[in-house]
Amino acid sequence: MRIWSLHPRYLDAKGLVALWRETLLAKHVLEGRTKGYKNHPQLNRFKEAKNPLHAINQYLSEVYNEATERGYTFGKDKIDWKFKKQTLTVTKGQFAYELEHLKKKLRVRDNKKLQELNKIKTVAPHPLFTIIKGEIEDWEIV
Repeated sequence: MRIWSLHPRYLDAKGLVALWRETLLAKHVLEGRTKGYKNHPQLNRFKEAKNPLHAINQYLSEVYNEATERGYTFGKDKIDWKFKKQTLTVTKGQFAYELEHLKKKLRVRDNKKLQELNKIKTVAPHPLFTIIKGEIEDWEIV
């Protein structure tokens, strides 16, 4: 499971669809609707949020918006749009690690998307996240 701290605009088609599916799975975990993935480390930052379900719905809303902008049809009804906006943090080290991880994936899957990403001077986080000082998260498998 990879719930990116990067803005979903940087993902290729395959990555965006995978992010949607994996975040919906994460939402099901937070809602207690599945037995698997309960202790997945990437869920910890959502579990620690002021309101985990609001955070995951806010996250999904941005993925949905990006998909819609690209002309994809994702299930709008899978999001509880009554979420209250909040902010989570991502460390600078984690953000940089994820950016390099995405670039490695794009080298294999979508060279055009990689070239677009390489031209960007300042890569933005997903709007749910604010970047803070710090190293790669302990839960990341490096």
